[in-house]
Amino acid sequence: MSAFYDPPTDPIEILHEDSDLLLVNKPAGLLSVPGKGPELADCLLTRLEIAFPTVRLVHRLDRDTSGVMVFALTAHAQKHLNLQFETRKTKKTYVARVAGQVMEKEGQIDLPLIVDWPNRPRQMVCHETGKPAVTDWKLLKSKQDESRLRLFPITGRSHQLRVHLLSIGHPILGDVFYTPETADQFPRMMLHAEELRVNHPETGRGMKFRAKADF
Repeated sequence: MSAFYDPPTDPIEILHEDSDLLLVNKPAGLLSVPGKGPELADCLLTRLEIAFPTVRLVHRLDRDTSGVMVFALTAHAQKHLNLQFETRKTKKTYVARVAGQVMEKEGQIDLPLIVDWPNRPRQMVCHETGKPAVTDWKLLKSKQDESRLRLFPITGRSHQLRVHLLSIGHPILGDVFYTPETADQFPRMMLHAEELRVNHPETGRGMKFRAKADF
C-alpha cells in the first residue's frame, strides 16, 4: 500500500448534531483538511461543508486514523472548543492493534516529540528539542505476535500515538509511515479514535461521544 491512495467514498456517519456541535465518525483514508495540491483537495471538512455550510474546524485526525471528530457550527462554539483542547479539558480515547506481545497491563509513555525535518511529516523522539508528549495506555488483549491497546493521550502532538508506540517496540500495524513492512498486510492503519468527551459550548454540560472501531 502506498502512502497515497483514493479516499473512501462512503457517506460520512453523523454521531450528533445540534445548533453548536457536529460530531462525525471520520473514515480511515480521508484527510481532515485539504492537503497541498488538487489531488489532496478532497477531505472531511470540504465534504461536510456541502451539508453544513457553517462548519468550522476544531481539531484533526491523521488521514489514516478513523474515529470521533468534533466540529463547531458557530464562531462561539469554535472558540470554546479550541480552548478546551488547548487547556486539555477534552478527554480522548483511542484503540489500536500493535505489533508484538505486550506483557504489562498498563503504562505511560513520556517522550518528547519533534518533526523529523528530512523525512517530514514523520515525527521523532528528541530529548533535546522535542515538545513534551505523554500517552497512557491499557492492555485489552495480547497474543504472541499482536496486542490490542486502549490509548489515552494526555497531550496532542502530531503522530504522537504512532511514534510513542513505535518507541516502545510495539508499532501500530498497517502504518505506511512508521511500519511500512506491515502496510500490505492490513487494509488500513489499525488506529481508531473511539471516544471523545467535551463540554457543550452553550450549556457547559459534559458530553461523551463514541464510535466503535471496524477492526
